[in-house]
Amino acid sequence: MQRRVFEHKNKLVEGFTSRYNLNKLVYYEVTTDVTSAIAREKEIKKWRREKKNKLVESTNPAWKDLAAEL
Repeated sequence: MQRRVFEHKNKLVEGFTSRYNLNKLVYYEVTTDVTSAIAREKEIKKWRREKKNKLVESTNPAWKDLAAEL
């Protein structure tokens, strides 16, 4: 997980984070199953912004950068 966070924070991976210049990790889930991780990511991506915000705020109400904790 640390490698992926590093890649995203340093814009080494093309995609959402580099396209929109995002640099904070405010929410994550841990799993050992790649298939379920991809399914969960796709599920969350379909949600409206309000529902995503509530998910973040349920575990990180201050929206602090969680990358330093990893």
